[in-house]
Amino acid sequence: RSAWDRKVGQNSGAMTTTNGAPADQPVRVAVFSSKSYDTESFTAAAKAHPGRFEFSFLEHPLNDQTAHFAHGFPVVCIFVNDALSATALTDLHARGLKIVALRCAGFNNVDVPAAARLGLHVVRVPAYSPYAVAEHAAALMLMLNRKLHRAYNRTRDDNFSIEGLMGFDVHGCTVAVIGTGKIGACFAKIMRGFGANLLGYDVYKNDALVQETGLRYVENLNDILSQADIVSLHCPLLPSTHHLINQDT
Repeated sequence: RSAWDRKVGQNSGAMTTTNGAPADQPVRVAVFSSKSYDTESFTAAAKAHPGRFEFSFLEHPLNDQTAHFAHGFPVVCIFVNDALSATALTDLHARGLKIVALRCAGFNNVDVPAAARLGLHVVRVPAYSPYAVAEHAAALMLMLNRKLHRAYNRTRDDNFSIEGLMGFDVHGCTVAVIGTGKIGACFAKIMRGFGANLLGYDVYKNDALVQETGLRYVENLNDILSQADIVSLHCPLLPSTHHLINQDT
C-alpha cells in the first residue's frame, strides 16, 4: 500500500492520513536538495491533486546541521546527497516527522534501523526505468569510443580534423556485462543489437537473457575481464563489489 494511503484513527474515529494529519488537510512536505526540475514536477503533481499536498522547497541538503529546517513537517522528501542519521531522525521525530520519502532507489543515506525504532515510515523509488539507464550507458560508451566529446569541442572552433578521433566497431567486439539485473539485461540487449558478443558475470544467472541474447556467463571475474574489449558495470555498491576494478584487475 502507498505511504499516502488513508486510515481510520483508532482513538477519535476520524479519518486521518498516515502522516497523522486530518484527511481534509494537505500533507505538508519539505523537499530538500531541490532543483528547478523538482519544483516543476512536484508543483505539477500538487495541481493534479488539489488540496492533497503542500510542498516547501529547500535547496540545501538535509543533515544533522540543517534538520531544524524540517521541524513541524510530517514528511521530508530527500535525495542522494541528504543524510538522515539517528540523531537527525530522533530530532525530527520529536518535532512531528512521520514519513521519510526518498526520490531515489538507494536508501544507504538513511539510518533505517533508527527509523524503525522510532516508528517512522521510509519509502523510496523502487526502480528507475532500466531502459533509460542502459541507453545512457550505451551513449557514454559510444562517446568514449568515437571521441564525440572531443569532436564536439573541435567543431565549435571550426576545426573538422579527425586526427586522434578514430574509434572502433562495436560490431564483433566482446562486451562484458558485470551485473545482469534489469539494467544490465537491457544494456546487453542493446549491445546485441550492435552485433557484439556478450559475456556476463553475476552471482545470479539470468536464464531468459541467455536465451534471448546468447550471452555466456563466465565464473571468474579476471577471466571475463581478460576476454572483453568493452566492460560495462551494472552492479550495486556492496562490500563484495567495492573497488571491483582496481590495479590488479
